[in-house]
Amino acid sequence: MLDLGAGGGVIAGALASVGARVRAVELDAAALRQLRSRLAGDPRVEVVAADATRVRLPEEPFAVVANLPFAAGTAILRRLLGDPRVPLTQLDAIVEWGLAAKRTAVWPSTLLGCTWGARYELRLVRRVPRGCFAPPPSVDAAVLRATRRQEPLVPPRQAAAYEALLRRAFGAQRPLDRILPRGAVHRAAHELGFDRHATARDLDARQWASLYRAIGSPR
Repeated sequence: MLDLGAGGGVIAGALASVGARVRAVELDAAALRQLRSRLAGDPRVEVVAADATRVRLPEEPFAVVANLPFAAGTAILRRLLGDPRVPLTQLDAIVEWGLAAKRTAVWPSTLLGCTWGARYELRLVRRVPRGCFAPPPSVDAAVLRATRRQEPLVPPRQAAAYEALLRRAFGAQRPLDRILPRGAVHRAAHELGFDRHATARDLDARQWASLYRAIGSPR
């Protein structure tokens, strides 16, 4: 189990108390002292002094339970969810409300949400009011859950091609039938239930994966 941005060790300690083996990653010196003081001598917890955006990730399957630093939330999620080679099985992370709401929205969809959604089921689990924190931040938070799909919507070996298609479509900001093969878009629209003149943000991850297959994945 990985706790990124472990702070004073509240989450790491709770995980260890129920028998989990935890790697607690923290960069701030004051928080590290508190973390080590709280969990000193607990053989189930490994304290790592490192930047959560750069720390080496496990090579074997792992899960993350963490209160991610708000300023680095997207960067950390990119590392965990954006690379199909990272063997993450599940993520439960406290992040800014706006970040969780944006990446899990059915509409409008986002480039990152559709990219990550090909490999993970993304869910906004609950709101965490700012008053739950000490000191309270300026915005509310949320628990974001990402569960690895048993079968990805796009084969891992085609992840780069799929993401290139998404970047092209989201970057164009025009109807899909004006930037992709019109016939394939219109057939997919009929089969998948979206407007034939839809833009990139009108399709969810499943629809995007199906459209990718329809227009010829290698190309």
